[in-house]
Amino acid sequence: MLIPTRIWEYVAAAVVIVLAPGPSVLFTIARAIAWGRATAVATVVGNVLGAFTLSVVVAVGLGPILQRSHLAFIAVQFLGGAYLVYLGIEAIRQSPIHAADMTQQGDDRPTMLKSARDGYWVGALNPKGMVFFAAILPQFVDRDRGHVTGQLILMGAIFAAIALVSDGGWGILAGTIRNWLATEMRRLVRMRIAGGSVMIALGLFTIISAIRSS
Repeated sequence: MLIPTRIWEYVAAAVVIVLAPGPSVLFTIARAIAWGRATAVATVVGNVLGAFTLSVVVAVGLGPILQRSHLAFIAVQFLGGAYLVYLGIEAIRQSPIHAADMTQQGDDRPTMLKSARDGYWVGALNPKGMVFFAAILPQFVDRDRGHVTGQLILMGAIFAAIALVSDGGWGILAGTIRNWLATEMRRLVRMRIAGGSVMIALGLFTIISAIRSS
């Protein structure tokens, strides 16, 4: 059976990480501020497809390993949690730089196709997404049920669906209040700090879970 018994706990964790303003959300908001809602939504569609691609790649690569080795299962969680803490610290430390970048997207509006393509690569190469799929998803896998790769792909699809709704909402909201966001840099800085804080908390939770499982 592909559905893990802790699926609703996973959904809650996925909602938390998706809502935290990471690279994908910031990229979407930056596009919304620069070029409006339509460009932001096209970016989100590409981003979600990229994130799902990343989840499949991680699942195919890690699934068989996690199925066979409890040590690898723990190591992936521990290392991933530590890296998530690092990403959170960097997000807070560089929040003024990230905020400035969000308001400097250039003057040439990209086509919808280009927006989707750019979003795809941001999603596929998103370090936060990579750590989430590699380190946090395995916590919710039922190794005794087998089909670990299938479980990971299913949870990746759920993550993508949540991200489509959440990031799309961010894009539409940011496109609607684009002038308000662009004229007050402190709002963008606080948004990035909040996202970094959530990543740190989730990373620490992952490390603690790995220690308890060892």
